[in-house]
Amino acid sequence: MKKKLKITFNSPVVLGFVFICFAVTLLGTVTGGGTTELLFMTYHSSLKNPLTYVRLFTHVFGHAGWEHFIGNASYLLLLGPMLEEKYKSGTLTWIIAITAFITGIINYVFFPDVALCGASGVVFAFIILASFTGFKDGEIPLTFILVAVIYIGQQVLEGITLTDDISNTAHIAGGFIGSVLGYNLNKKS
Repeated sequence: MKKKLKITFNSPVVLGFVFICFAVTLLGTVTGGGTTELLFMTYHSSLKNPLTYVRLFTHVFGHAGWEHFIGNASYLLLLGPMLEEKYKSGTLTWIIAITAFITGIINYVFFPDVALCGASGVVFAFIILASFTGFKDGEIPLTFILVAVIYIGQQVLEGITLTDDISNTAHIAGGFIGSVLGYNLNKKS
């Protein structure tokens, strides 16, 4: 007797995150970016406005367009399930929330003229975090060093040499968060 194949919801946090990003990007497309700017983009706004605080977390759901969303979703879906299996759903939720908050605060404080949206900071946290999967206490994986040099080095170089709408600072912050959390989560195990 043949066993039936079934589709499983194998990574609820990552799938939920990507589905929310998809819905927010679709809503942003339908509203001409109005909902993205109102709810899913962080920028220097009045501290008296309650949405300022909400957007410090929700900006990771908003994307500037479909290409931006697809690029981030690809990495999230590639790396996220492995990370969710290793660190469990609750920890991964906290990693996403911490990354959103820190990148939102950095953008708000240091870049008052820049609006930030997208899951790129989370993606970079995941990339660096994934390089810690083979970590043993007292050792630094060569994969971590290479990933950090390649990905973070590229962001530093582009931040210095390019003027575009990409927030290299969010990428660098996400990578830093991923490295700190990756080290701390793995030295205990």
